[in-house]
Amino acid sequence: MAASAYEKDVVLWAQEQAALLRSGQFSKLDVERVADEIEDVGKAEKRELASRMAVLLAHLLKWQAQPDRRSRSWQSTINEQRKRIGLALEETPSLRTTLPDPKWRAAVWADARVIAMTDTGLSGEAFPDEWPWSAEQALSASWLPGLD
Repeated sequence: MAASAYEKDVVLWAQEQAALLRSGQFSKLDVERVADEIEDVGKAEKRELASRMAVLLAHLLKWQAQPDRRSRSWQSTINEQRKRIGLALEETPSLRTTLPDPKWRAAVWADARVIAMTDTGLSGEAFPDEWPWSAEQALSASWLPGLD
């Protein structure tokens, strides 16, 4: 069985599909794969949000667990992740519906704990089992754990 254009070169396939859409040649579209790719855009945005949130939460955990090791580098990472998450939420407001999702939060928290444990060398017992702060707190430029 010969490989499809999609399997041979997804970028070229995407350009061809876009050209077909723009020229109104809808009957020539690879509709199922176009639909899959559109759905994947949303998944990629959610993965990016999860990744940035995990890094942010890991640094907040480190900030809380190791007050004597707080650094400008940690503060810089916290600020950068907050900024990038804020931009993502501004550019894609529907991502806000992801923030309260318990399954998403649990996965992000698990990733954050692993990052914090790896970075600090502390055991999991040093960090809460569940996300202890609201998303609003975590994203607030004026909030840090242990300073409230």
